[in-house]
Amino acid sequence: MAIRVGKKIARKRTSIAALTLVLTMLAPISAMAAPATSNSIDLTFDATKKIVAEKAKLLTEKYGTTSLQYALIDDGEIVISGQAGKNDLKDKVPLTSNTIYGIGSTSKMILTTAVMKLVDDGKVDLDLPVVKYIPDFKMKDDRYKQITPRMLLNHSSGLLGTSGRNATLYRDHDTFSHDTFLEQLATQSLKADPGAFSVYCNDGFTLAEILVERVSGMGFTAFIHKYITEPLDMTHTKTPQDQLDPAKMAGIYSPMYNGQLPKENYNIIATGGIYSTAEDLAKLSQIFTGQVDGILSSKSVKAMAQEEYKRGMWSADSDTSISYGLGWDSVNLFPFNEYGIKAVTKGGDTTSYHSSLVVLPEYNMAAAVTSSGGSSATDQFIASELLLSALEEKDIIQVRKPEKSFGVPVKADIPKEISQYAGVYGGNNSVMKVEMNTTGQMFVSTLTAPNSPAKPYTYTADGTFVNDKGTEKLKFVEEKNGRTYLWSRSYISVPGLGQLAFSEYNAEKLKMSELPQDISAAWEKREGKKYYLLSEKYTSTVYLNASAIIPFHSLKEVPGYVSNNKIIAADKAVNGLQIPGMDGRDTMEINFFTKNGIEYFTAAGNVYASEELVKPLYTGKGSSTTIQADGYANWYSVPAAAQGKVMTVKMPSKGSFAVYDQAGICINHTVVSGKNEIVLPENGSIIFAGEVGSKFEISLKK
Repeated sequence: MAIRVGKKIARKRTSIAALTLVLTMLAPISAMAAPATSNSIDLTFDATKKIVAEKAKLLTEKYGTTSLQYALIDDGEIVISGQAGKNDLKDKVPLTSNTIYGIGSTSKMILTTAVMKLVDDGKVDLDLPVVKYIPDFKMKDDRYKQITPRMLLNHSSGLLGTSGRNATLYRDHDTFSHDTFLEQLATQSLKADPGAFSVYCNDGFTLAEILVERVSGMGFTAFIHKYITEPLDMTHTKTPQDQLDPAKMAGIYSPMYNGQLPKENYNIIATGGIYSTAEDLAKLSQIFTGQVDGILSSKSVKAMAQEEYKRGMWSADSDTSISYGLGWDSVNLFPFNEYGIKAVTKGGDTTSYHSSLVVLPEYNMAAAVTSSGGSSATDQFIASELLLSALEEKDIIQVRKPEKSFGVPVKADIPKEISQYAGVYGGNNSVMKVEMNTTGQMFVSTLTAPNSPAKPYTYTADGTFVNDKGTEKLKFVEEKNGRTYLWSRSYISVPGLGQLAFSEYNAEKLKMSELPQDISAAWEKREGKKYYLLSEKYTSTVYLNASAIIPFHSLKEVPGYVSNNKIIAADKAVNGLQIPGMDGRDTMEINFFTKNGIEYFTAAGNVYASEELVKPLYTGKGSSTTIQADGYANWYSVPAAAQGKVMTVKMPSKGSFAVYDQAGICINHTVVSGKNEIVLPENGSIIFAGEVGSKFEISLKK
């Protein structure tokens, strides 16, 4: 089955697959890190400025970034600040250091700081149950009572992942998603014992946002301004709840629309909704280098940078960009660990905005990058380059280390017992098939992306399988929980930008089982059917950027599953994967029900209806449709008699419509385009969404 429910905050590893990945090997040279020294030499960092400006230009010209902004802070002083790309495509509005960007999940560091402020004040204990602070927090799964604030901040709570209904809206700061969050959690179970392992979890930070509000008695926006942004003079750091002129924000774009998009509001603020600038994020870093007093104690700053991920199950330690602290994505970031330098980092991605913050606590340095388009991963390249080049100019790093590789694999005899690991594995919204032959080769194909070729790997003497380029190695691990994992260690190089490293469990082996006939028959009836999103607000970004129409397709290689969700009843499938890191994130339950003869399902907080609900649009000159008391959107198909006609809609004040072509691609969302007139496509679909009682008057003409 192909299922993508709503919009998720993008993974740390987003968009790299879309880039041209070619391994660039450098000649081996020696390198070393000098001890930390005081910043007594007056440096202009001219070499660093030139190198970073060139890389930033490359990012905007070749790697899909519309614009970016960067800053380097050294010993409390912003020594480099720059921009690249275009703010608007006509190049009429210049980029400046004050241009504001969404920072996505880098917002989590401001949230973590807020929680630790309450810890310093003796108002929160990281290791007492969350229910002590939020008594009305409840879930179907009784284990929720074991969840602590620490588990929220180190991603080990066991919460499913992202409950983001109506969270991401255009020009709309509606607090629905925040206000109904506890209600959403009350319908959910946990996917693991609290504290069992750390797996990226947005919901933990949304719950922590509510914790800050309950304990402090203040709204989150007011709290962070009083205790964090104002003391640090972060004058350009705002939330959707602030008055913010959209003209001061960086322009955002989408391949789905020819023009600049409206302002994007992510209304689960602490999870990913804060706006800022690179210079403001650089100022924020002073908390983590201990250069400002009165915000956090040194004890709390140190606690945030501890290896929290080691408290639970984790893959073997090695070079990686993912190793959680409290809030931090990594507390031992590559390639800085190559020089014996501790680096901590947090990145963030929304649909349109991205950011990266990298801090060197022992050297009182940090770099921040914000961007429109691209990804947090490519932003991290620029942040790392700012720091590495500056460390060279300060003679802390004498020579750069070469990029890393496992080398061309040398084939070894594959033991017979390894063959037991062949089979089907589930990962983050993907299903993979692992096959082996007798000549020492393994092939990994992605069943959920059938047009992608199988990737070959060669068995080597150290017990791992290595790809032909020597950039990735795989092995199988049987964990103490009785589950089998596909472990991946990789180096990803992007020409002209640098190298990232990952070490993680990519997938978990799925246990196949034949379904009882009645359950199997119920799911077979859904094969090939389409389901239509009903529950997102009319201003939602989902209508343009994500799939509002979901086709159900099962995989013959995976009996008993729909995608990587295990079928447990005629009307229910659950994602039971327990994968630490990134590849086990955002799991969900899929629950079907029937009402008035129409089948519906719920997943990740949203409601979808089967295609039987979709009626042909009336092909006469005039018709109307009204949003009913349930608030659900109204869907229509485009019949042959309406294809090619111009549809004009008299719009209500609180409503919108979107039109989709035969492939389910949005060709007009009125909140984005402002156009209430559209030529109807062949075999297309139309959704009308709005407040209860909103009436749309429709006319057709040739």
